[in-house]
Amino acid sequence: MLTADLVRRILDLAPDALVIADARGSVVFANRQVTTLFGYAPEELSGATVESFMPERFRARHVGHRRGFESNPRARAMGSGLDLFARRKDGTEFPVEISLGPITAGDRTLVVAAIRDLTDRQLMQARLRQATEDAERANEAKSRFLATASHDLRQPVQTLGLLTGTLRRITANHQTLELLDEADHAIGAMSRLLNALLDIGKLESGAIRPQIRDFKVAGLLEELRADFAGVAAGKGLRLEFEPCDDGARSDPSLVGQAMRNLVSNAIKYTREGSVTLRCRRNGAGLRLEVADTGVGIPADEVERICDDFYQVSVARNASREGYGLGLSIVSRIVTLLGLKLVVQSEPGKGSLFALEVPAASEAADAPIAVERRCEPAVQPRGRRTQILLVEDDAGVRNATRMLLRVEGHEVVTAASLKEASQRAAEHPDIGMLISDYHIGPNQTGLQVVAAVREAIGPELKVILVTGDTSSAMRALANDSNLRAVNKPVNADELLGLVDELLRV
Repeated sequence: MLTADLVRRILDLAPDALVIADARGSVVFANRQVTTLFGYAPEELSGATVESFMPERFRARHVGHRRGFESNPRARAMGSGLDLFARRKDGTEFPVEISLGPITAGDRTLVVAAIRDLTDRQLMQARLRQATEDAERANEAKSRFLATASHDLRQPVQTLGLLTGTLRRITANHQTLELLDEADHAIGAMSRLLNALLDIGKLESGAIRPQIRDFKVAGLLEELRADFAGVAAGKGLRLEFEPCDDGARSDPSLVGQAMRNLVSNAIKYTREGSVTLRCRRNGAGLRLEVADTGVGIPADEVERICDDFYQVSVARNASREGYGLGLSIVSRIVTLLGLKLVVQSEPGKGSLFALEVPAASEAADAPIAVERRCEPAVQPRGRRTQILLVEDDAGVRNATRMLLRVEGHEVVTAASLKEASQRAAEHPDIGMLISDYHIGPNQTGLQVVAAVREAIGPELKVILVTGDTSSAMRALANDSNLRAVNKPVNADELLGLVDELLRV
């Protein structure tokens, strides 16, 4: 049976300060936590009012609030939505949370106030806010670094590729050509690794923001077949394609990047047989599948295939084909888009990788907008023209100029938006613009395109060379007279684009 003494002892053990007051606000009971929290001795609380626990500026107003509670007594939080403060005996103030509740004792109503010190909670929240702000600033700094790195780190690779391409066109010496083959191989390997590392950095930093929309899966699969048919044929593989009329809803560019990595991996690990691209209905969604007849993945390695630099059954000190970053990038894209990656594999029989994506919310009429890599030009040369080359990096500018002149083009150069506008005014016969996307501080290739076309004409042929094509592609995806190509672009690829546009 509960006695008054037992109740008092229980209340003294409560973690919050508890004060019981009568209708006049006089304290009739205070537990041990009140003494600890406010610094009053038990005898000092006898005859005190609840206003004693408040900063002086709130006391007069609280008398009215207390009377209002008396007229409508009910359990509730005091000052809901307001920041409340209490005052210790020594005059210091601290944030509190107060819960009120009425109790009946004989013929009178008493008010129980549970007072909780919020100092530690608010300090923790302040630290959390600061940590969040610090993380956001760090991410912004990382994004700025990656944007700069995407441009600056690719510049020397770009220069080397263009110079070797130019040398290849002006020499017939067999030994020199062999040396250039080796140089091209090293430049290509460096370029692939750089692109993969920058892609991972962008995905981790939050620099890539998904652009969700409906798109036709057929467009994506057709692009994949076109891009990889030559690679597969070069290994004696069949690249099979199953038609699909369904639409998906996601970021088509990122989904395309993930699928490219899956197809590239399938071709890499398939020695004979086929790689198949297809789409399957999966409940309310779709499965974009890449199936191969390759070496397969041992069961104990499946969990590790998305780790950075991990390659199936390849020792760390062994010769590698690639860098083991393709599936790592796929995994990050899947996480960013909220998709699911399914892996089924059997050693010696092949593997199936599938991206599970939402189906389109309505009929998807627009095909996927993707960047096309141009194969080395094998067609007869297109006509020669006067080209305006806009590039702020002197090394890349000079290497590009030499390559274009070796091919017979007349080249006018500029290093800024202002210079580009001046050259366009001076040379009205310009037939093509080749521009870097990042031109100095606060200047972009889009501005260059607009300014030069204003001077030359809206149908001017344009090649936009950039380390980050996302914004450029989305802004100019429907421009039939423009091609965007990602750095580093090699000589054959650039000249192939020039010839292609001159034939349009």
